[in-house]
Amino acid sequence: MKTAIILLGPPGAGKGTQARLLSESFHLAHISTGDMLRTAIKDGTEEGGQAKAFIEAGLLVRDELVEALVKERVSQPDCEYGFIFDGYPRTLIQADTLQKYLEHDYIPALTIGISIPDEVLIARLGSRWMCPNCNRTFSERLSSSPIKSLSCDKCDVRLINRADDTVEVVSARLKIYGEQTAPLIQYYQERGTYVPVDGDQQPAKIFYAIRDAVKERMGFVSTEKIKGSAE
Repeated sequence: MKTAIILLGPPGAGKGTQARLLSESFHLAHISTGDMLRTAIKDGTEEGGQAKAFIEAGLLVRDELVEALVKERVSQPDCEYGFIFDGYPRTLIQADTLQKYLEHDYIPALTIGISIPDEVLIARLGSRWMCPNCNRTFSERLSSSPIKSLSCDKCDVRLINRADDTVEVVSARLKIYGEQTAPLIQYYQERGTYVPVDGDQQPAKIFYAIRDAVKERMGFVSTEKIKGSAE
């Protein structure tokens, strides 16, 4: 049976890190709409062209564009047993679309809400670097994903600062998150599928908290393999 795990939280909360750890531990596909959109921009696709200006301004990409990408992604072979949504849904419209899909295919879901103070997020995002090839991120502040050089240790490609990680853009993203994405907490609370997790701690501790919630609520058996970098 397919299973869905939804990671909900503000930008910089560590959703990417936890999604990768959970994907390895529970053998579910990691679906990152942010990575998909950044890849589309890098490849110069039509979708990437439409999304570029929104992302660089810290705005949410149009619902229909994101939903089209997700619909195509969940149909791929690696999603046979389920998926972990990282950065989706971000609006109530997207949440309703996803809910209808899950209910239609009888896919149980659990939403993990990662919370963290705004001031910590702003400091964390300001110290974040990214590999433009594999989208892996590194941090000057987190020991779990230290910058050992200005090149990705996997791809040997020079690291860059993301265009949406400036203080101005981060502030705009947090404002939009509070207005459009935070209401999803109540949306999933009302459905009894929401579990809050403290995101202001080391990634391994966050992973253990999420892992235990998933095992308790969904009956998973984890391989408990921990490795990865900051979101």
